[in-house]
Parts: sequence; C-alpha cells; structure tokens
Amino acid sequence: MAATRTRRGATASRRYWLFKSEPAVYSIDDLARDRRTCWEGVRNYQARNLLRDDVAVGDGVLFYHSNADPLAVVGIARVCRAAYADHHAWDPSSPYFDPRSDPGAPTWLMVDVEFVERFAAPVTRAALAAEPALRDMLVLRRGARLSVQPVTADEWRAVLGLAGSRARW
Repeated sequence: MAATRTRRGATASRRYWLFKSEPAVYSIDDLARDRRTCWEGVRNYQARNLLRDDVAVGDGVLFYHSNADPLAVVGIARVCRAAYADHHAWDPSSPYFDPRSDPGAPTWLMVDVEFVERFAAPVTRAALAAEPALRDMLVLRRGARLSVQPVTADEWRAVLGLAGSRARW
C-alpha cells in the first residue's frame, strides 16, 4: 500500500472512501467532463469530520450514484486537495447556504477530487450485496446514509474487481 502525506505532515497509508452524489445533481459523467471538482455541500457533521480529519490528498474515492436507478458505484476519483472551507455556505443563492456558518471559523468543509475512471458498467448495490467480501461494507448497512463513508482496502479491491477496473492503487 502506498504511503501519502497527510495535512498534519505524518506519514499514513492511503485510505479509501465512498462519496455519494445524485446523478441529477453531479454525475460521474460530469466529473469525467470537468476532470476535477470541489466536493461541496456536505452538511452532516460526521461526514464533515471525516473530510476534516481523515480524508487526505491521494486517497481513492468510489463514486456512488445515490437516489438513482440503479444505486451503484459508477467510477473512481482521487482526492487532489485536502479539506478547506466550503464557501458555498456563505452564498445566499447557493442551495448549500448556511447563515450560521462564519467565514472566520467555517462550519463546513469540502475537498477537491479528480476523475480517474468511469466503470464500463455500474456496480449496483445488489451486486455489492451479493459479494461475500463486501458483507460489512458501510453503504450496505440499513440506515447508513452518510454522503462520505470509509471503505476498507479489501472492500476497495473487491469493488474494483467487480467493476473489472484496470486502475492501479
């Protein structure tokens, strides 16, 4: 497993994540077109804390289409900028506006991700659930609604295997 540098300067192993996005809002095709984007709009404290404390440059991201038919992992991204203030919280015209967020002490954070790969076929939630190696994967747990979720290295490899991915991590 490759080592990366965290924001704090300590050496740590690369980590893996599942980021959820509704394809009508921002899809893997949008990321493929844009090549890089900020992952704004996270408005859950637990997910925000993961962005702030754990997600680091170089980490792998499973791009998951939520509120879609089918629910599925559709590709891979890589974190290319560590957590920073989500300025959308201060824009009254943004759907992510939060009048309580203070620019001097930001409540909400975002990271930047870059496109790596769109899978040839989506890895559906049903396919994930049918894979014994993924039985403990957080996205498969009842009530697990976080938009940013940790993924183990074994889960990462299993999903890439199901997708027939050629990505090297």
